[in-house]
Amino acid sequence: MKLLATLIARWKNSSRMFRVLLISPFFLLVTLLALDTIFPPPLPETHGFARVVADRHGKPLRFFADNRGVWRYPITQDEVAPRFIEALLTYEDRHFYQHPGINPFALVRAASQYLRNGHVVSGGSTLTMQVARLLDPHHRTLIGKAKQMLRALQLERHFSKQEILDLYLNLAPYGGNIEGVEAASRLYLRKSSADLTHAEAALLAVLPQAPSRLRPDRYPNRAQKARDKVLTRLQAYGVWSKDEVERARLENVYAERLEFPQNAPHLSRWLVESIGDQEVIITTIDGNIQRGLEDYLRDYMESYPQKTSAAVIVLENSDLSVRAYVGASHFGDKRRYGYVDMARATRSPGSTLKPFLYGLAIDGDLIHSASLLSDAPRIYGDYRPENFHRGFSGPVSATAALQRSLNVPAVQLLEHYGPGRFAATLENAGLSLQFPSGGKPNLAMILGGVGTRLDQLTGLYAALARGGLSAAPRYLPETPLRERYLMSAEAAWITFEMLASNSGGSRRWRNLVRQSKADIAWKTGTSYGYRDAWAIGVTPSYTVGIWVGRPDGTPLPGYYGSISATPLLNAVISSLPGNKQQHLARPESIIQTEICWPLGGQKSLTEDELCHQQRNAWLIQGRAPRTLPPKGEPLRAAQTYHFFANQQGLRVKPSCMDSSATKRSLALWPKELESWLPTNQTRNQQIPPTAPECNAPTATTGTPLKIVGASNGNQYLPTGNSAPLPRINLSAIGGQGKRYWFINGEPKDETLGTQNFALSPQSGQHQIAVLDESGNVDRIEIYVGAND
Repeated sequence: MKLLATLIARWKNSSRMFRVLLISPFFLLVTLLALDTIFPPPLPETHGFARVVADRHGKPLRFFADNRGVWRYPITQDEVAPRFIEALLTYEDRHFYQHPGINPFALVRAASQYLRNGHVVSGGSTLTMQVARLLDPHHRTLIGKAKQMLRALQLERHFSKQEILDLYLNLAPYGGNIEGVEAASRLYLRKSSADLTHAEAALLAVLPQAPSRLRPDRYPNRAQKARDKVLTRLQAYGVWSKDEVERARLENVYAERLEFPQNAPHLSRWLVESIGDQEVIITTIDGNIQRGLEDYLRDYMESYPQKTSAAVIVLENSDLSVRAYVGASHFGDKRRYGYVDMARATRSPGSTLKPFLYGLAIDGDLIHSASLLSDAPRIYGDYRPENFHRGFSGPVSATAALQRSLNVPAVQLLEHYGPGRFAATLENAGLSLQFPSGGKPNLAMILGGVGTRLDQLTGLYAALARGGLSAAPRYLPETPLRERYLMSAEAAWITFEMLASNSGGSRRWRNLVRQSKADIAWKTGTSYGYRDAWAIGVTPSYTVGIWVGRPDGTPLPGYYGSISATPLLNAVISSLPGNKQQHLARPESIIQTEICWPLGGQKSLTEDELCHQQRNAWLIQGRAPRTLPPKGEPLRAAQTYHFFANQQGLRVKPSCMDSSATKRSLALWPKELESWLPTNQTRNQQIPPTAPECNAPTATTGTPLKIVGASNGNQYLPTGNSAPLPRINLSAIGGQGKRYWFINGEPKDETLGTQNFALSPQSGQHQIAVLDESGNVDRIEIYVGAND
């Protein structure tokens, strides 16, 4: 009965001619109802749609065909430019909203023209009939035509006019495996069908008439003639004005070659696989930034060895939107593992976790920005950390240790903070850590002995410019921003400042900072064996993460963070908009003041004789933690040593002193730093001997550890032009227990007592250091080789 009601409605709205043609016997209605029940129309949903991943402005990044290999993207009448609907209906079916699916007048007119001219002059198919043929193809016979008309009537019964029009917009053929006006507009014209000009609308309206013969990318002249025919009809019927049509005729038909965009290919694939059946996926990607980085990265990596790739992520700090995501430098290139998404791959982070440790230690009142740390030989059981750039530097500030990425001070700091606590804090803030099988947090993690991902690591770095709040990178506008606490806003700002004030780096990097006049915090990292090179930069607006290496995990000798990744970081930051003149606002609770070494407190609160060296430090609410002690010792490594002295300046204890004795205080440096200190600041020189009248000493400085067999500054030369380099025998006196020997910061050997240590160094400058079991250190610098 629904069909009968539909026909009655069409009857009332139709012209007189239609009323005559639509008169049919009652049995025809019964037959149509029966056929409709027995042969229901095919449902268009079964064909599905292809998918497209687009940037934040709706411009396609990558297309994905449907499971039949067809390029078809969903669109509705309301989303298409109105001028296209005008062109389509005027050219194809002016009575679309009046007829019930078939137009008897058009059929009679088409048949008479065919008989009179011997060829097809105009078609008699309505848009509904064309949709019927697209849903249920048939042979071009009388039986096939009858079937098509029956299907058209069925469609009119089951669907509204707008639904039928939407079906045409999505199913119309446009050549090859392209279906639907949106796919045609995107692929031929590189724009959405919502933005079609009058000329483009007319072109796309006529293409389905002969999609292969009129393809604009192959036959632009044919397509232009067909388009102009549509324009003529639109003017004749008064749909478009004469001026509109004349302007449209001036546009030459031009279509891009059917090359489907492959921007953000790794991200697009991941989103398509992880997001249900959504046909159009709008991302946060900025297409202009994305395409520029892909091109630059591909050219930049051409000079790198085979099997090498790179990845880049750009985040906008305000809401952690991902503005660019390059998972590989050469997508699809098997020689460079271009199908592997290195932005989400788990790799060793090298030294890139160090800023978080320093920030968290500042937050926990373990250090301040100028705290005294020890870059000296250390032993942690079987673990002996060494610096990337060989040798030890002795006393360093926390800022210098972070900027120079010194390993030994970082391990010292992690020992105090706690590896388990550090790992838990990072994971709670959103950084997944992967330890070796059966492994757990340990001291080696701060030097890269753990696995993590570039995307998550970049999100964590953004916290330095976001008041200590990290968040997972956002790839979709609708994804909520889920912030997590990493550190206080004060600690985040100080860590940012420690990194941003680094005057190192290449000349090009220094020029970038100078020209932009902006704050740029940056850190590099290199994993063990030169397998991963990192550079991460943070500005007030953006955070940029860079990885360079070989996806198969093989070493890339000589390519470390500052050489491989920093130039890329420089180029990326330079290309981003809105970075100039930007400065990160300093929290009001942070002050800058002078502190004293070796104790670490504020100069204004430290006696002059206890302040050996001064440094400027950023402090949170004026808090100045004292210098860290060796782990396990109750006293600070740098401590205030109090004693009584007689008139001769000798130490006395209460049982043997007289009224002339005075109390004195000394500031002692960590004993592992003794060999780097001026002589007058060593313990032996500062602490006076005990007075003879006192039977027992009140304190002891122990026997200093001393390298013998060579002296600082010695030069060792071969005896002749072809003679081998000399062999050097060393030993150590003083100190306690076993001796641990280091050459240029690298652990070499262990000896007992005065046992010899034989050294056969290569030509060049060498630092030799020895450590005993009580933490005493001695070092010398020697040169081996011929004079220049």
